Amino acid sequence: MPKPIDPSSGGASMNSIQRSIIEADVIESIRTIYDPEIPVNIYDLGLIYEIDVRDDAFVTVQMTLTSPACPVAGTLPGEVEEKVRETAGVTDAKVELVWDPPFSIDRIPEHVRLDLGLL
Repeated sequence: MPKPIDPSSGGASMNSIQRSIIEADVIESIRTIYDPEIPVNIYDLGLIYEIDVRDDAFVTVQMTLTSPACPVAGTLPGEVEEKVRETAGVTDAKVELVWDPPFSIDRIPEHVRLDLGLL
């Protein structure tokens, strides 16, 4: 896999292929984290709203929780941030917890809702 180029070293910016590879790897890392109450990973559950990979391979993730009273509200964003940081090619990461739009089961892909008996 191509290594991201550090713009501070005088090299060129990452190209779109490098950015896409890192984003795909970040998604796979996030897919290893499961909601403690629902047997589905948080990516497929629809809790990840956005993944942004900058030219310097700094990754920002916008995510939500199933509710503000979620029992893992204090730990899950930090767990996601750590998994993203550990992803190959990522230089650093930040997770932003957002509440708008609020989570709803409509964010869960149809095949996952079917597996959960929500259809």
